[in-house]
Amino acid sequence: MTLMAARWIDPPTTAVHIERRLQAWIHHTPYRERYKFIPLSQISADLQHAVIAAEDTRFYQHHGFDWQQMQIAAEDDLEGERTRGASTITQQLVKNLFFGTGRSFLRKGAEASLVPVAEIVLGKRRILEIYLNVIEWGPGIYGAEPACRYHYETAARDIDRQQAARLAAILPAPLRRRPERMNSYSAIILKRMAQMGW
Repeated sequence: MTLMAARWIDPPTTAVHIERRLQAWIHHTPYRERYKFIPLSQISADLQHAVIAAEDTRFYQHHGFDWQQMQIAAEDDLEGERTRGASTITQQLVKNLFFGTGRSFLRKGAEASLVPVAEIVLGKRRILEIYLNVIEWGPGIYGAEPACRYHYETAARDIDRQQAARLAAILPAPLRRRPERMNSYSAIILKRMAQMGW
C-alpha cells in the first residue's frame, strides 16, 4: 500500500503485522491477530490525547520531525541519560506501515524520505487515525478498538481518561508492558495531558 492510497483506504495490514506473523510461524508459537480499523470519531478524545501526550507532545507543531526533541535526545545520549526517544507519531507510522521493527541506516534513510510525504499527503488527522488503528497494543493486538476490548472489555469510544493514560503507557514496549502496571508512567501522561490543556 502506498501513502497516497492510505489517504482513502484503511491499511489491511502493516509491515509489523506481517513481521509478527512470520516470527510466530518460524518459532512455531501460537498467534492470534486482533485487528479492526475504526474511524477516529469512534476513538475517545482521552485516548487520542493520551497517545499524543505519551508519544509526541509536539505532534501538531512539527512537520514530521521534531528537531527540538531530537536535539534533547542527542544531548541525553552524550550524557548517558536518555529516557525517551525522539521519533514522532508520523515517523512511527511510516516505520510501522512499511519497515517493521528492524533498525538500519538504510531503513532510516528510506523512512526519512517518506515522513514529509506522509505529512503532506495524509495530514495530521489521518496520520493519527491510521496510527491509532495499526499500532501494537499487546501480542497480536493492533489498533485502539481491539486494545480497549482486550485490556478493558470496552469500546474505544468509551475508554476513560485513566484507562487511556495506562494504554498509552504500554506503547513503547507493548509486548512486555501491561496497563495495570503502568502507575507511574500513566501519572506522567495524565500530567502532560493537563499541561497541554486536555
